Amino acid sequence: MTPVAVYLDYNATAPVRPAVGEAVLRAMARPGNPSSVHGFGRAARSLVDESRETVAALLGGAPDGVIFTSGGTEANGLAVNGWGRRRLLVSAVEHPSVLKARPGEIIPVERSGVIDLAALDRLLQASDEPALVAVMLANNETGVIQPIAEVVRLAKAHGAIVHCDAVQAAGRIDVDLGALGVDSLAVSAHKLGGPAGAGALLLADPDARLAPLLLGGGQERFRRAGTENLPGIAGFAAAARAVGAETGEALRLAGLRDRLEQGACARAVRLVVLGGQAPRLSNTACLAVPGVAAQTLLMGLDLAGVAVSAGSACSSGKLAPSHVLLAMGEDALAGSAIRVSFGWASTERDVDCFLEAFGAVTRRLGVGNPESRVA
Repeated sequence: MTPVAVYLDYNATAPVRPAVGEAVLRAMARPGNPSSVHGFGRAARSLVDESRETVAALLGGAPDGVIFTSGGTEANGLAVNGWGRRRLLVSAVEHPSVLKARPGEIIPVERSGVIDLAALDRLLQASDEPALVAVMLANNETGVIQPIAEVVRLAKAHGAIVHCDAVQAAGRIDVDLGALGVDSLAVSAHKLGGPAGAGALLLADPDARLAPLLLGGGQERFRRAGTENLPGIAGFAAAARAVGAETGEALRLAGLRDRLEQGACARAVRLVVLGGQAPRLSNTACLAVPGVAAQTLLMGLDLAGVAVSAGSACSSGKLAPSHVLLAMGEDALAGSAIRVSFGWASTERDVDCFLEAFGAVTRRLGVGNPESRVA
């Protein structure tokens, strides 16, 4: 097979949308610091304010509650450390930017990857100290969607604050800060087809006090010091507008994902679709072939010109088993899973190319064909 450069790693980063590139270039051509009082500065401030309104509108928040950051990792770190709660409860399948922000008590998940709500309730009841509960909206490796409304209900009954990492969910399912009921929400532009290096933390209460991670100036209402990244913020807003204008995209991507999973099941012995029994993002497929290392599949696919990943992109180059799959009790498959993820520019041809390459790799490894199961 001739390499064709098929990109199926949108959960790591999405290709930049054309309108985003144009917005970034226009912003780069503008002189002016948004904190300056002259005309150039005021024009830059106006662009930041307009972008803040656009991002807030996409996510159901108030503009004043949007804190622009360098990405999802900083947004998560700001929330986990800034709310001022010493006690932290985090789900076992959180992104490393949450798990490593500071030590916390781990909330287990069920085999499906969905949080164990009874365990969360027990943890909340175990101490009278008000906690911060951090549970993601959708998992970056499996796409499994968490029952955030139930998490919020339990947390609020015990006086807890809830932070939600919505980095993978934004732009793929409807995300509404008010409807979710969480206190803060992290998002990142480059998952939407925006530029890397731009993200935001949204606060349900725009006037909430949050201890900043970065100290210095009074930018972002004294919650994030440093000159605003004007091109990144403008690109973020352009991506948000593009997402807001899309209709039927989730259904289209679900069709691509389902066809890919069915085709992969027909091509590999005992293929496992991880997270397939739970509600999940329409763009994400987590596949494992028992006994075959993920790196072996990745390299075979890459040589055929098909780009997928294993685990979080923040862990690239690391051969350790997926902490997400270990938390789900899939110890035997934690080192074998690959993630295929679709997005705005994905096509049926991408699926065809993946299946051709996957079939060739599994045949070469001696694991080609019939049985499969959904885990």
